[in-house]
Amino acid sequence: MNLQKIITIIAAVIGIVSILFLGSIINTGDEAVKAGEASGSVDTFMFIAYAVLALTLAFVVIFTLKNVATNASGLKNTLIGIGAFIAVLVIAYAVSGGDTMQYKYGDGIASDTESNMAGAGLVAFYILIVVAAGSMLFAGVKKMIK
Repeated sequence: MNLQKIITIIAAVIGIVSILFLGSIINTGDEAVKAGEASGSVDTFMFIAYAVLALTLAFVVIFTLKNVATNASGLKNTLIGIGAFIAVLVIAYAVSGGDTMQYKYGDGIASDTESNMAGAGLVAFYILIVVAAGSMLFAGVKKMIK
């Protein structure tokens, strides 16, 4: 059995167990969860979800760094992608201005910096959506021409 089959089986088992946990939480009902009666089971499932997320992120980072270290051209492309993403973030931060309205944030009011960062996140999201849509459109038109 190769590593790919083992990983696929583990992913399927985790998916089935996750569905069972979700069914258990749904079965307890919204009112029981809101009242805190089911907080023990919900907290347990949340910690399991956090552990699975942490493991997934760790594996993604480890295998990405391993691939980048073994493939020099991949390192160049990765650095170009990271640089382009940072450029988008810098442009979004420069373009988004602070908002004159005051927004409630938690127990207080959001500062100008927090408002500017939220605006920058939205602008970066919009830029990335336009780039993704443009690249899909370009690829589709190029494929139709050939």
